[in-house]
Amino acid sequence: MSNKTRDLNQEPHDVPVGERRLLEESIGRAARYFREKTGLTIQELATAAGISAGMLSKVENGSTSPSLTTLQALSSALNVPVTALFRGFEETRDATFVKAGKGLTIERRGTRAGHQYELLGHTPHGPVVVEPYLITLTEAADVFPIFQHPGLEFLYMLEGELVYRHGNRVYELEPGDTLFFDSEAAHGPEELRVLPIRFLSVISYSRNG
Repeated sequence: MSNKTRDLNQEPHDVPVGERRLLEESIGRAARYFREKTGLTIQELATAAGISAGMLSKVENGSTSPSLTTLQALSSALNVPVTALFRGFEETRDATFVKAGKGLTIERRGTRAGHQYELLGHTPHGPVVVEPYLITLTEAADVFPIFQHPGLEFLYMLEGELVYRHGNRVYELEPGDTLFFDSEAAHGPEELRVLPIRFLSVISYSRNG
């Protein structure tokens, strides 16, 4: 048998287990969504599709791999194309994985020696941009950069101690402390008390803003 013929006749169990499980769950969610949207009970849809209520329940729970015949019967009973049952699985979902110490080093305005900004991920799609940074401060400085930009910012202290300014207020941050603020107000480190300092900074703003 040729590879092409083998691909066309591929059994569901030839698909990697993890991927098959995701596909089954995605089809189940879609079937349940369209059933509830049309106001049908499991028994009513099962009868209309010519399958047992038990089989439909297994499909909706993602615990079985429905045959193409079953999918066609369900799509006909629900009055939706077969492809509608696969859309949730086929939609692109962004994910960024960064190994420890492999983040992208960013030169932000005001960056100086001993101040490192490591970008840990990015969001290429969607209406909201999220930028997570690991910031490391290893050298004291007399003058610190003041930042102002659209959106919101969240800080989580990992190591060291510092005084952080936001607008006309200052906050003493130690490991475990957090600070969440409107980043359009002037903000930035004001005093580095215990070095080295490491903290997470997560910035979010509208992509069209």
